[in-house]
Amino acid sequence: MKKDLHPSSYRFVVFKDMSNEYAFLTKSCVETKETIKWEDGNEYPLYKLEISHTSHPFYTGKMKLVDTAGRIDKFKTRYAKK
Repeated sequence: MKKDLHPSSYRFVVFKDMSNEYAFLTKSCVETKETIKWEDGNEYPLYKLEISHTSHPFYTGKMKLVDTAGRIDKFKTRYAKK
């Protein structure tokens, strides 16, 4: 294996699904700017997700539209003139 191929900055990070407020704690090396107080009383870096296994239609079995960027509104305004 090549030396220094993998990052060495692994630490505990909280990943939070913003569509349903589900959060989980795991080790990661993702860069974050925000922190959150976890259930154990410690403060950890926070990484916000748009979708996770608790909100993805494949895993939930429900067709749920997650419109985080206003894609539907953009589509409607673009084609409303035609």
